[in-house]
Amino acid sequence: MRTVSGGEVAGILVAVFWAILVSFLAVALARLAQTLRATTKLVSEVTDQAVPLLSDASSAVRSAQTQIDRVDAIASDVQEVTSNASALSTTVVSTFGGPLVKVAAFGYGVRRAIVGRRENVPPKAPRRTVIVGRTVPSPRRGKRNTREKRD
Repeated sequence: MRTVSGGEVAGILVAVFWAILVSFLAVALARLAQTLRATTKLVSEVTDQAVPLLSDASSAVRSAQTQIDRVDAIASDVQEVTSNASALSTTVVSTFGGPLVKVAAFGYGVRRAIVGRRENVPPKAPRRTVIVGRTVPSPRRGKRNTREKRD
């Protein structure tokens, strides 16, 4: 029988270690290859689904832009109509406002005159504050004088 030297034992241990290490690396590489194949398949499926989605999104954005352009045109038209209506309103008020107020005041005066004649009530005499060169005290003055006399 032959005895195994320490160098031979060390060589066998290193060979076994390398064999185990290569086995683990082979298993890891096999799993990595499997993962890369699954990832490639997933990316391919996502790409196949993403292209139509991006196409639909692009057409939706174009449609939204068209609608925004239409709304912008409508808003500018509404603003123009509003400014025209404001100008027309100002013109109507300045043209007819003063004369209509005058006609209404005239109508009110005529109506009051007709009502006064129908009732045969003589018009009220204006209040006089001066009688034969003497001033009649106003109610305020009378009260003030009364207070002064009390004190």
